[in-house]
Amino acid sequence: MQEITLIRPDDWHLHLRDHDQMKAVVNDTAAQFARAIIMPNLVPPITSCKQALNYRQRILSAIDSSHDFEPLMTLYLTDSMSIDEIKSAAESQYIHAAKLYPAGATTNSDAGVTHIDKIQHVLEAMQKYDLPLLVHGEATADNIDIFDREKVFIDRTLTKIRQQYPELRIVFEHITTSDAVDYVISQNSKTAATITAHHLLINRNDLFKGGMNPHNYCLPVVKRELHRVALLKAASQHPGKFFAGTDSAPHAQNAKESACGCAGIYSAFAAIELYAEAFEQAGDFSNFEIFMSLAGPEFYGLPANKENITLTKQSWTVPDSLTFAEQTLIPFKAGQTISWTLGK
Repeated sequence: MQEITLIRPDDWHLHLRDHDQMKAVVNDTAAQFARAIIMPNLVPPITSCKQALNYRQRILSAIDSSHDFEPLMTLYLTDSMSIDEIKSAAESQYIHAAKLYPAGATTNSDAGVTHIDKIQHVLEAMQKYDLPLLVHGEATADNIDIFDREKVFIDRTLTKIRQQYPELRIVFEHITTSDAVDYVISQNSKTAATITAHHLLINRNDLFKGGMNPHNYCLPVVKRELHRVALLKAASQHPGKFFAGTDSAPHAQNAKESACGCAGIYSAFAAIELYAEAFEQAGDFSNFEIFMSLAGPEFYGLPANKENITLTKQSWTVPDSLTFAEQTLIPFKAGQTISWTLGK
């Protein structure tokens, strides 16, 4: 296959940061996607509708006039989230979901939910007002192996939420394991999942090739090859249950290459091309448009986009670095070759 034409996709999981850093990266996404679900884990987090709408305006003001792009806003759930805030979010045309971060699970999640029992009233309200729940699905107790966090979260928390709130729409975000794939496939249409391009393309060996590679470090951390293969099969063979969410998360080079080693992979600069690479590895493009362009809008109750895009089988080399405000950003697969090119 030398050319692929599909409906313009959306990114159903995106980190943009804020202010100058946001301005440095937002047009990478706007050049590729029509819409994106914007993650709320800023510092401080976006916990109110007013904050979300103000953030939306900052994003819109940073988008180049040549791009037609709509940010889809979310709220950051905390132990003290009010039902009134959930109701207001559900009534807003600009706020499309609320995000559950278990406290300490990932970047800027310290203000997240400390225990699911603390937000039972919130989940009940979200089910009542039909506001989707986006879940960072990792258990965070110190005695849980980091490679087992997703499965433990399914067993201890997600199964409980689903049983208690059967009508709540849930997106299991950036899944990484065959366990998560099996869980999502077993559920009805109220449950879906996003899959990142990087979890489709690398496994945990890639964290250590040539020494420690902090630019392949993300949370949830990449897993064994058998899990990567399971994700590829899920994306390419189960139309409608899974859709594209890049979890593109920019960090400055000095923050990645430090004792902190911040979690996050920046893929927005070439996200659609990277997904094409993954589907080519899977050997099956028959459900590519459903995964990229149709399943997400259907789950969120939004129309599919009207314009088309075209990918061409033409290789190019990823830059070694990108400008990130006054700092440097190392993109995913820096210096490597990508074999698909998105028509501009």
